Amino acid sequence: MQGIFLKFFVGEYREHGGILLYEWLLERAKKCGFRGGTAIRAIAGFGRHGILHEETFLELAADLPVEVSFVLNEEEAKRFLELLQAENLDLFYVKFPVEYGFLPA
Repeated sequence: MQGIFLKFFVGEYREHGGILLYEWLLERAKKCGFRGGTAIRAIAGFGRHGILHEETFLELAADLPVEVSFVLNEEEAKRFLELLQAENLDLFYVKFPVEYGFLPA
């Protein structure tokens, strides 16, 4: 099957609507009827501001990057991005075509 891989990068402690943004994204996607989504916490990273975030022994509350990803069809991806735009969220995302399927075929 052909679809869209949609990935967002957010700060671990960033919130929207009173909950962590990565949780909000997953919950919103679930409400949209998407079949799955994943949030993965990075061990280190930096973004457009050039600040390196990494967990060290002395910095136990590091604000690490979280990747939130979905594999969607074209219409779902378009609708989700429109919904996030309407929420006025400041988000960085990547979107690219993918082929996906289930095993056994």
